[in-house]
Amino acid sequence: MEEQMQTFQDLGLSDEILQALEKRGYGYPTKIQAEAIPPLLAWKDVIAKAPTGTGKTFAFGIPLIEHIDAESDDLQGLILAPTRELALQIGDELRSLLTYYKNIRVAVVYGGQKIDTQIKALKKNPQIVVATPGRLMDHYRHRNLRLDKIHTVILDEADRMLDMGFFKDVTGILDKIKNKKHMGLFSATISQEVMTVSWMYQRDEVEITVRPDAENKPDIDQYAITCSPLAKTELTLRLLRTVACERAIIFCNTKAMCQRLSDDLKRAGVSAECIHGDIRQQQREKNMQAFRDGKVAVLIATDVASRGIDVDDVDCVINFDVPEENEYYIHRIGRTGRAKRKGMAWSILGTFPEQAKLEEIAKYSHFNIQNMKFDDEGNLVTYEVKKPPVRKRYR
Repeated sequence: MEEQMQTFQDLGLSDEILQALEKRGYGYPTKIQAEAIPPLLAWKDVIAKAPTGTGKTFAFGIPLIEHIDAESDDLQGLILAPTRELALQIGDELRSLLTYYKNIRVAVVYGGQKIDTQIKALKKNPQIVVATPGRLMDHYRHRNLRLDKIHTVILDEADRMLDMGFFKDVTGILDKIKNKKHMGLFSATISQEVMTVSWMYQRDEVEITVRPDAENKPDIDQYAITCSPLAKTELTLRLLRTVACERAIIFCNTKAMCQRLSDDLKRAGVSAECIHGDIRQQQREKNMQAFRDGKVAVLIATDVASRGIDVDDVDCVINFDVPEENEYYIHRIGRTGRAKRKGMAWSILGTFPEQAKLEEIAKYSHFNIQNMKFDDEGNLVTYEVKKPPVRKRYR
């Protein structure tokens, strides 16, 4: 009960931060914020495991800002993120916390954007940089920034970042930060790579685990529906119209399918845009912003964007393709059911291997995924999938 009554004021935060939080309507910290902010404020290393959507950005962003010397032009805080979308999202969240600060600047650097634009931002001497590892190394090699005055390093979505092959870049960056006072590792899962980085670069770290519970577990109804592989697009349209999603995200496994589905939905009169690796970064940002602003009802994405989409009122996620990894499914459906709203997730099954994969995901994640179908009147009804009979072999 005491934990529920704790306010941000109880954490001893500055008036500027408290005003910014009040302006955004935040009065009470989430569990990860209540547990991570005090040790980070005390310059301790933190390794935190928490589900998506529990408020990790504020958990490390608030103490980072509190430690910044606004009178100095030195780069003092570095946040590493695995994707462009997540880096941009973190940058936006930090700027919202800086509403009542005058001299603290944030720069976001990532691949896919012209490097000249980022060089201009770095020349303004930001005290905080949010970056993807590869692009940060590019700027370091070209001497566009210095790392010797950094006192705080945060790795967000550390498991995803290291799993994407950034281990060498991340450790190379950390080796160059000689005056680091503390480091925060924030992750949805604690993989072997995350543990290795913690062992190499953290000392006497505070371990925090926030398990999904009634307070922070997304409220998501999960469904599966079967059709022939060629009927997937038609079924997607039918689902969008039947469940009356005001804002939906559809995930595909490939860039080609993502683009094709976007084109098909637009031809059918659906307000849709897509984001994937072959679209220029400027256009991706434009499409993402249009979705955030409610100008586009349906966003179609590949998994590259699944961790960078931060929109609280997505009421439906559709897996046009069943994801190839169990973790991807969790991250995809985690885009809905946020901020204590109810969400729904649909998986369209076009082949037997997709059915088998979804069953594996349900078993692995302890999810209850209800099979559905359209009846003769066009209503969605529950449906029990019959298992194929086991055929005995006779010799």
